[in-house]
Amino acid sequence: MNNASGPVVVVGQGYVGLPLAMRAVEVGHTVVGIDLDVTRAQALSRGESYVEDVPAEVVRDALDSGRYSPTSDYAAAEGFSIAVITVPTPLKETLPDLSFIESAAKSLAERLLPGATVVLESTTYPGTTEELLVPILEKGSGLQAGQDFSVGYSPERIDPGNQTWTFENTPKVVSGIDEDSLERIDRFYSSLVERTVPVSTPKEAELTKLLENTFRHVNIALVNELAIFAHELGVNVWESIDAASTKPFGFMKFTPGPGVGGHCLPVDPSYLSWQVKRKLGQNFRFVELANDVNDHMPNYVLQRAGRVLNDLGQPLRGSRVLLVGLAYKRDTGDIRESPSLRLIDLLQESGAVVLGTDDHVEDHRWPIGVERVSFDAEQVGAADLVILITDHSSFDLDVLRDSATSVLDTRNRARGDNVAVL
Repeated sequence: MNNASGPVVVVGQGYVGLPLAMRAVEVGHTVVGIDLDVTRAQALSRGESYVEDVPAEVVRDALDSGRYSPTSDYAAAEGFSIAVITVPTPLKETLPDLSFIESAAKSLAERLLPGATVVLESTTYPGTTEELLVPILEKGSGLQAGQDFSVGYSPERIDPGNQTWTFENTPKVVSGIDEDSLERIDRFYSSLVERTVPVSTPKEAELTKLLENTFRHVNIALVNELAIFAHELGVNVWESIDAASTKPFGFMKFTPGPGVGGHCLPVDPSYLSWQVKRKLGQNFRFVELANDVNDHMPNYVLQRAGRVLNDLGQPLRGSRVLLVGLAYKRDTGDIRESPSLRLIDLLQESGAVVLGTDDHVEDHRWPIGVERVSFDAEQVGAADLVILITDHSSFDLDVLRDSATSVLDTRNRARGDNVAVL
């Protein structure tokens, strides 16, 4: 197998692909960052960043180095040595949507040369790399995987907003379809991160990612349902969770919230349950139950919001409801699958006037029909009800405490006699 000497191509320049691209440039690779979102590609070309973990100056330094080229054109991938696919894998009507992987694979296959390596990072079901990706690459290139080019899977482990565990110091699971592929992929990621964790085949690596997120999904569902019952029983579940977390063994802290969001928790466990159903004809009951609980948390938030307004002698219909924080995660702008989106739909269906405040969310991704306002005493005071969805560190929550407006806090962060906690 010849050694390709072209650039590193990172397909997808979002919360996973952009940090990877920046790190690759930092260690000396020449990188082409492909994103079919023209708005994002143009922003990167101007040295702007829409990912909180990647400051704009890092993008500008990468551009100034001459080793980073953001684009929406696959022509720039010609002659690549390594291509990493970091595209979304959403659910479409509860079924896995692998169309972004398929499209990326077809575009890369047309430019695949002997000696090149293709790595999939997108979350998916066990078997995708070998059963879907490899055939597309072989058909489009006329080459044979393992003989002419290398292929593998390395699950992304980006945790947006986490300043302790970054891309560089988080162990990276790597795999390949054969020993040579694993060696090449391990060597590439070893140049980027402090530690790699090789596993025997792509299937084990694919399952690793699903296991990690299914673990979180199930435990979040546990505390979410517990929060519902504890409230009805008149018990402070937040205090109980804090007390339980003092146990130095056998317990891991998870907290309730308005639901789950992002590209992982609402999606990844369903990939696993879908594959179990498809291949084995069995139901993955834990995942299905967790889905049911977490998917209905926005409905519970709506119910609690209605109770708060009812206690004030005010109907939900016609009320001005201000949502504080629309992104799914603290200190990020990622609104994909955010529980706020479902809550917005429910509130609007109930006749409420919905306003939102979140400086992290990009304008072109702002929900339709939601008035965008600033987070200040005037806007809070003008609302009939405030619902704290995402507790960004930039929010001065004393504004909520000092207001006469009733607040429903889904994160247990606000304090005051006017605050009801989820």
